Amino acid sequence: MFGFTWWLGLYVLLRGAGERAATRAGLGILLYALALAAEGLRLNLPGASPVFGYAETMLLGLPLLLWTGACLALVPGTETLDRIWRFGLLPAGVVALAAVTASGGLFGEPHPLYVPLALLLIAPLIGVVVLLFRARPPRVWWLLAVATLFAGLGGVLFLLPGGLPGWLVRLSVAPDILLLGVAMSMSGAFDSGERLWRDLFRSLLGAVVAGVLFGGQVLAVAALNPSAAPAVFGVVAAAVAVQTLADPLHRLLDRLAFPGNAAIRQERAELRESADALPRRADGVPADEREFVRLTRRALAAYGDLAKLTSSPLVNLPVIEERLRGRGPGQPLDRAAELKQLLLESIVRLKPREGEFGTSEEWRYYNVLYFPYVAGLRPYRTGATKHGLTAVESQAFDWFVTQVPERTLYNWQNAAAKLVADDLRTREKQEIGSEWQ
Repeated sequence: MFGFTWWLGLYVLLRGAGERAATRAGLGILLYALALAAEGLRLNLPGASPVFGYAETMLLGLPLLLWTGACLALVPGTETLDRIWRFGLLPAGVVALAAVTASGGLFGEPHPLYVPLALLLIAPLIGVVVLLFRARPPRVWWLLAVATLFAGLGGVLFLLPGGLPGWLVRLSVAPDILLLGVAMSMSGAFDSGERLWRDLFRSLLGAVVAGVLFGGQVLAVAALNPSAAPAVFGVVAAAVAVQTLADPLHRLLDRLAFPGNAAIRQERAELRESADALPRRADGVPADEREFVRLTRRALAAYGDLAKLTSSPLVNLPVIEERLRGRGPGQPLDRAAELKQLLLESIVRLKPREGEFGTSEEWRYYNVLYFPYVAGLRPYRTGATKHGLTAVESQAFDWFVTQVPERTLYNWQNAAAKLVADDLRTREKQEIGSEWQ
């Protein structure tokens, strides 16, 4: 159970790298795994320190707080509530849990902080369920709502004074953890237009093999010598982490092995990431226009990352098949490169005929796609400067900073993505029709 939960937390963190919801959910799942380890050591290690029991209380409460934050990050229009969670609810919950833990935990005599802690952990979960039913985020809202209801039940059982059996608390929280991990992974896969189950099963299979292969040996030793029990959790955690986080670890090793050769590191990273993306790539191209526009928007955002473009369903466009005809089967990176070229051609077609840069309305959609994605301008990044920019890029930088709020940029990019998607559809029909003739 520890190995599975540890893998799921790492998987959610890896697949949702940089996304608030996935980061919070992944950390919550990992903390729950550590709670399982603390309980296992407390029950099976001769002369175990009471610290394990205190840690178990702390580590069972923190996932409930992180769960609330993860769900809030998926509900649009909750920026204010999210700030309240980050700067109010989370610190207050951590302090309350630490105070309860330091005084011996919740189990046994009723604790003076029982009511405030119950409100901090359970009330936000109820509020999140209401928000999920009202906002209904695409595809996963119902799964998140069910998981959150289970989490609330598990939190109630966890907080009930009187010393409930540990297995009952674990049994009430375990389904929540599984549903949360799946929901977060489904949300990320839906946003990227990727398939989830092949990649998830492949990752789980690798984690199981690694955990059994290495952890099984230490477990045999621990059966004869119970004092070796901590090593079981350590070895399983390390084996699962090395398998699940293979790509980040390879990046680190490449950085150490080739410190002066960025080209080799980049090429190796692209090859690994493209191979890793293949199980996640959906078959075919969506016929639904709204879905096609959404995937075009995602592809534009990943314009400079061939590995991310490799997993885009847009690499299955028939026009790419036509362009690759005669070059062999078309390797994943070849398809990604062709998709990148298609996007660039569509962006360039938005450019007005006169001049290199303008700020009129007809320049709007070209500017908001070309300069951030193709030229790589990041005008809103903290500490961004015009050092190294060309004269045209410098003009664009000033225009973004002084006349285009970041939210406006985002809205214009969405509108421009619709134009690019329409252009891709039109050119696809033209090129395929020309080739057929």
